[in-house]
Amino acid sequence: MLTKIIALSLYVLVLFLIGIVASKRVKNISDYYVGGKKIGYWAVAFSARATGESGWLLIGLTGMGALAGLSAYWVVLGEVLGVTVSWHFMAKRFKRQSDTYQSLTIPDYLDSHFKTTTRFLRGLAASILSVFVVIYVSTQIDATGIAFESMMGMNYYQGALLGFFIVLAYIFIGGFVAVVWSDLFQGVLMFLGLVILPIVVYYNLDTNLSIMSTLHTIDPKLTNIWGGEGFWLNLATILGFSMIGLGFLGSPQVYVRFMSIKNETEITKGKWVAIFYTLLTDAAAVTIGILARVYFTESGQDPEAVFGTGATDVLNMVTTNFLPLGIAAIYVAIVLSAIMSTIDSLLVMASSAVTRDFYQKIFHPTIADDKLTKISRYVTLAMAVLSLLIAFGMAYFSPDRQVFWVMIFGWSGIAASFCPVIILSIFWKGYSEAGAIASIISGFLGVILFKFVINKLDVIGIYFERIDVLAPSFVIAMFLGWVFSKIYPRKDASTVTE
Repeated sequence: MLTKIIALSLYVLVLFLIGIVASKRVKNISDYYVGGKKIGYWAVAFSARATGESGWLLIGLTGMGALAGLSAYWVVLGEVLGVTVSWHFMAKRFKRQSDTYQSLTIPDYLDSHFKTTTRFLRGLAASILSVFVVIYVSTQIDATGIAFESMMGMNYYQGALLGFFIVLAYIFIGGFVAVVWSDLFQGVLMFLGLVILPIVVYYNLDTNLSIMSTLHTIDPKLTNIWGGEGFWLNLATILGFSMIGLGFLGSPQVYVRFMSIKNETEITKGKWVAIFYTLLTDAAAVTIGILARVYFTESGQDPEAVFGTGATDVLNMVTTNFLPLGIAAIYVAIVLSAIMSTIDSLLVMASSAVTRDFYQKIFHPTIADDKLTKISRYVTLAMAVLSLLIAFGMAYFSPDRQVFWVMIFGWSGIAASFCPVIILSIFWKGYSEAGAIASIISGFLGVILFKFVINKLDVIGIYFERIDVLAPSFVIAMFLGWVFSKIYPRKDASTVTE
C-alpha cells in the first residue's frame, strides 16, 4: 500500500506543478478557455484522445473485453474510424471557420455561423451542454471512487472525494492550458501502460496454453467476432459497439481542442498521432480483458462474480498478478489519468458554456475579461460539486450499475446533441438555424427516449438496447436538421464560409 501511495503522490505532485506553470500563461479569457489558440499538435492530439477515451477505456473497455470477448474489437474499429474521419475530413474545416468567427466555445461557433438575431440557439446549446457534461463528469467521478476502492482498498466515497479535489485544484489554478498539458502527461501514461501490459501478460502465461482454444472452452461466444447470438441480435450488438465512434464527429470536448491548436499544419501532424494512439490503446484494452478472462475464469463461471459488476476489477487483478508491486502502483496513477483527463476538460468546457455563453453573451456583454476568468473558476467549482453529488447518488441507489454503459450514456448525450450540428454546419451551406435547433433538441430527447422508453419495449426493445442510444438519436437529429432546414431555409447560404 505504501508503494501505491508514493506513486500516487508523485503523480499528484506533477499535476500541481503543471497547474502552477500553466497559471502563468493565463492572461485573459481566451487563454483560460482555449489556451490562446497556441497549442501544439502533440499536446492537442494526446489531450483530445485522453479526453475522448476517459475512465471507460481502462475500467470499462477492459471489462467489456472480458465479458464480450472478440466482439469487443468492434468498439476499436468504430473508434478508429471516428477519429480518422474527424481529424482528416472535419478538423481543418472547423478550425478555419471557428478562427474566422473568433470563437472560444461551441455555442460561440454556432451563434456566429448561423448569424443569429436572437440568443436562443446559444442558450439552448449551452443548456444542453451543461446538463450532459454534469452527467458525464459524474460518471467519471464514480469511476474514480471505483478505481480507488479496487486498486487502493479505500472506501469508495473517500476515493471519489480525493480524486475530485485533485482535479479541481489544478483546473482552478491553470484553466485550459493546465488541462491540455496535464492531458499530454496523462495521455502518455495511459498509452505506455495499456500497450505494455498485454505484452507482459502474454509472455507470463503458460506456454502450453492456447488463448483461442481456452477462450472457446470457457464460452464459445467469446471467440465469435459476430457475437454468437443470432443474426439480428449480432447486428444490433455490432452496431452498438462500433457506433460509439460517432461521438468523435463533433463532440464539444474534442472539438474545442481544434479551436486551440496553432494552425492547420499542426492538425495534419496531429492526425496520425491521434489515429495510432486510438488504435493501439483501444486494442490493448480489449486484449487485456480477453487475457484476463483466459487466466482467471473457467467454463460455466460467471465472469462478474470474478471481476465484479461490469468486470471493473479486470485491470486491478491483472496488474496485481502479473507486475511487480512498484510497477503495479504506477497503474493506479494511469487509471486516474484516464479519468481525470476527461473530468478536467469537461469542467472547463461546461464552465465556459455557463460563464461566457450565458452570463457574458446573454446577460452581461460588457463585462471585463479579468472578472469573467474569476467567475469561471467559481462556476467550475459549482458544477463539479453538483457532479460529485450525482456520482454519490448513483453509487447509493444503483450499486449494480455497469460503468461502461453508464459512461456511454453521458458520452452519447453530448454526441447526439452536437455531432449532427457540427457535421451539417461544416459540410452543408443550406443548413439553417432552425435546422440546428431541431438537431440539438431531437438529439438530446432521442438519447432520453431510447434509453428509458424504447429500450424497455417488448420485442424490439432488446435490439435497441444492443444498438444503444447514440446511433438512432444521431440519425434522427441529422434527419430533422435536414427537414427543418428545408422548411425554414437560411437566407444567407451563399455567404457561408467554405
